[in-house]
Amino acid sequence: MECNETSTNLQNLAKIGLLDPVPLSPDLVQRMLASARQRLRDAERTQNSAETRFDCAYTAIRTVADIGLHPNGFRTATSKPGHHQTAIASLAHTLGVELATVRVLDGLRKQRNLSEYDGDSVTQAALQECLQQARDMLLRIDRVIDLAPSFPDSIGLQRLSGKRDVLQSI
Repeated sequence: MECNETSTNLQNLAKIGLLDPVPLSPDLVQRMLASARQRLRDAERTQNSAETRFDCAYTAIRTVADIGLHPNGFRTATSKPGHHQTAIASLAHTLGVELATVRVLDGLRKQRNLSEYDGDSVTQAALQECLQQARDMLLRIDRVIDLAPSFPDSIGLQRLSGKRDVLQSI
């Protein structure tokens, strides 16, 4: 997706109150990335319940979606309902995630809501899908940072040796 189209789409979301402007903060992005990695590590711990593991993996995905918004000057409007949905949907515009994958991620968001608000159990299949999507999203953000010099330079992210294989650090 071209930069102008991405910018227009995100500006439209801001106009309707789904995104808030945010000043660029390299420190914030680094903390968010560390948080997403920690959440995935927690999700991989088999001694945790399926619901805890699912929630941690889902949170890693949503955090990566939030990171994608940040260099574009936005964050989701957390004061309004639907900010998780907005963050997930924005992945197509910010990190070039395919629409089919965005639909899968939205399904995981819905499963998270059922578990969180209705007490539904998380199936092993849903847990495994969420874990894999979280791994994929972290690899994606690492590739974006590695391959787009303007992304890390514009927010001050330091390149780390061996970062391409993020799963080894998990």
